[in-house]
Amino acid sequence: MAPSTFYYHPHTPDDLDLRAAIEEVALDYPRYGYRRVHAELVRRGWQINHKRVQRLMQEANLILEVRRYCQTTNSRHGYGRYPNLVKHLEIVRPNQVWVADLTYIRLERQFIYLAVLLDLFTRSIRGWELAGHMTEDLPKAALFKALQSQQPEIHHSDQGVQYAATGSLSAGLCAPCGV
Repeated sequence: MAPSTFYYHPHTPDDLDLRAAIEEVALDYPRYGYRRVHAELVRRGWQINHKRVQRLMQEANLILEVRRYCQTTNSRHGYGRYPNLVKHLEIVRPNQVWVADLTYIRLERQFIYLAVLLDLFTRSIRGWELAGHMTEDLPKAALFKALQSQQPEIHHSDQGVQYAATGSLSAGLCAPCGV
């Protein structure tokens, strides 16, 4: 039998077992690409080539475009915008300016979000909050934690929707901080 015949041969029962194992791994780890699925199959005792795993995943439409990042700023919104008060400001003392930002932390199966407030002069963290969502409540909770001990003259953040949304930080807690 010619070697090329192998590629046109109907699927064997072993191939069906492998497909089931690939689907199981893909369900357990939905963000895994073929390389990680292959590594997981090897850990589970399969002796398989990664190219075969890739081919079977493509046939089963299990390969998705993987996002390697998570966008945390959406500046395209209809809420009010505030001037940048710190652009040409000389920072000379603690609690003069707090800067706020959001970032994500990639876990095995999901992202979690971190809101942080940093004193621009001392570079110390004044408040932070972790959550599984990125709504306006996340930076608000970090700010309220920080305000329990001190108050800034200016609270500075990007123009993202979490900071500008109605009922959030812009409703009385915008720069300069009107606490």
